[in-house]
Amino acid sequence: MEDLDLLKYEKELYKEGYELIAGTDEAGRGPLCGPVVAAAVILPKNYKLEGLNDSKQLSEKKRDKYFEIIKKDAISYGISIVDAKTIDEINIYEASRKAMLEAISKLDVTPDFVLTDAMPLPMDNSKAIIHGDALSLSIAAASVLAKVTRDEIMYELDKKYPEYGFKSHKGYPTKKHLENIKKYGILDNYRLTYKPIKALMEEKNEEFVKE
Repeated sequence: MEDLDLLKYEKELYKEGYELIAGTDEAGRGPLCGPVVAAAVILPKNYKLEGLNDSKQLSEKKRDKYFEIIKKDAISYGISIVDAKTIDEINIYEASRKAMLEAISKLDVTPDFVLTDAMPLPMDNSKAIIHGDALSLSIAAASVLAKVTRDEIMYELDKKYPEYGFKSHKGYPTKKHLENIKKYGILDNYRLTYKPIKALMEEKNEEFVKE
């Protein structure tokens, strides 16, 4: 029944004559550092993948498993990465929108309709669904691609700067993460416009920002 529920929006669109339906979602709006990543996915018509849901509700092991399956089964998928500097320049909302639009543009085929997780897009034939990653299979698939891609970026960052603990918190503002920033400084991939980082910069000085 879960799969049928997750295909509700897609089936309504199929009835209206749309064939290539893309889902898009982002990962990484809340972290203090690293990029925001978006993915867009076009799944085969009436596609089913048992257990697939919002990536935040899945274990890392399951996300990694679905990541490979979705890439293999999808008619097309696109992934876009927007860095911290751009997030600071245009704000996280606009950066998330930019990432979604770029991910859609990277699809090998043009979708007939786009379903998004809560984010209205400036394009025809699109619909923003609140909690879409838990209500639409296409959006859920995109959320998995975005989340796994972003996590991999943070794992690489952890290898370079293990003292920050990126592998465990992925850049989110945990107590330990904030303590590590105070101890080791602000790296150049931090979002300087985010309140906790701005507060630390005001508390310290320019030398606190590491190259």
